[in-house]
Amino acid sequence: MISEDSILATVADAVRAREPLLIQGNGTKSGMLRPVQAARTLSTAGLSGINLYAPKELIISAWAGTPLPEIEAALAASGQHLIAEPPDLSSLLGKTGKPQTLGGITASNLSGPRRVAWGAMRDHVMGVRAVTGRAEIIRSGGRVLKNVTGLDLCKLLTGSYGTLGVITEVTLKVLPAPDATGTLVLPGLDAAAGTAALSAALGSPFGVSGAAWLPQDAAARVPGLAGIGGPLTLIRIEDFAPSVLYRIGRLKDQYALPGAITLDTAQSRSVWADVRDAKPLAAGADDAVWRVSVRPSAGPGVLNALRASGTVGFLDWGGGLVWLAGPADTATHAAVEAAARAAGGVWTLLRAPDTLRGAVSVVPDEAAPMARITRAVKAAMDPGGILNPGRLYAGL
Repeated sequence: MISEDSILATVADAVRAREPLLIQGNGTKSGMLRPVQAARTLSTAGLSGINLYAPKELIISAWAGTPLPEIEAALAASGQHLIAEPPDLSSLLGKTGKPQTLGGITASNLSGPRRVAWGAMRDHVMGVRAVTGRAEIIRSGGRVLKNVTGLDLCKLLTGSYGTLGVITEVTLKVLPAPDATGTLVLPGLDAAAGTAALSAALGSPFGVSGAAWLPQDAAARVPGLAGIGGPLTLIRIEDFAPSVLYRIGRLKDQYALPGAITLDTAQSRSVWADVRDAKPLAAGADDAVWRVSVRPSAGPGVLNALRASGTVGFLDWGGGLVWLAGPADTATHAAVEAAARAAGGVWTLLRAPDTLRGAVSVVPDEAAPMARITRAVKAAMDPGGILNPGRLYAGL
């Protein structure tokens, strides 16, 4: 076991020695973004345990190394869940065997299908504790839903991938888990028609919490959709059982498409877990994987524009999240960059060999004014550049 004080001491030693540190939990996301060249590894995996859980207050607080399954089990025992539905990308990243940690999910700001309705992981982080690159412990936010404790460093650290501070404790807002889940499956629609249907569903009064489109080959990789065939448009409703049945029925009547079917709670949860974890993606062992974020109506165009480069993918978040897999080379990466820019979106190189990750921009380069702010924040939080150097941007 380690402690926050021992993490502080390790960072202080690294500051004095000017030795960069690789910051991670269980290392399940070490293959993401740029490779980090560091003298030592600082893992928070031993800093584990739930510090506070107040179901009536909808708050849970735990050390950063707490395995996510432990958090989810504690919440499930009280009929609650994590709002952002964070994905488990261990299989996709080739890092199976160890569970992801609360700190790792927070530092990467990864969110699942429910993000389209309930917001990203960062929207539910109520408080954090962290050790900065100055070897100082900082705290932001608190353990109540309404707080105005200092600057909002929670959103700054969430999604910073350990480049600004070593997150040691996270406090999250949680919600009651839905009693039932239903999914309306619309077969036969192409990407454009499917996205239009998803947009209509998300704009309806029926409280859609998941909206995805899978091409035929992607749908065939999801066991819960076996036997339906063709490209599939998926619309999810979560709530009390009678409400789910009513709203699914209303949506089904609204579309009136032949062959539309409804999945029950068990089927739906299995299917959406696969969508959450990118299981429909045809990613070979040597392929690179990207996530492109665009306005939902532009998602089909990104898929079509990249078909010639040998990439395949599917759409989540109503078309706004494009999952892509394709050849791990600079030409394909350049094509993904170009398609994302043309659609007014951004990309993340989620998985690739170290040679490619070290040679290209894994996230879009920032405009000069924003880059100056980024450098200033990095200088304030980690002036020696010892925390995960180069993880997001070369030389930073």
